[in-house]
Amino acid sequence: MKIKIDYPKCIGAGQCVLEAPDVFDQDDDGIVVLLDEDPAPHAAAVRSAAHACPARAIAVDREEP
Repeated sequence: MKIKIDYPKCIGAGQCVLEAPDVFDQDDDGIVVLLDEDPAPHAAAVRSAAHACPARAIAVDREEP
């Protein structure tokens, strides 16, 4: 699983942090911060966070074995 963040799109809504607090945080301006670059143990929460993002600033790519 690979997370791609389009930082200029982020509007600071914080939905990602609510959905996956072990993977996402926000900086002082409210912009998303990626805490875990290998979020496999939190895959469901990461997908939920990407779906909940109102700006669609988070994309999740599945890496096939």
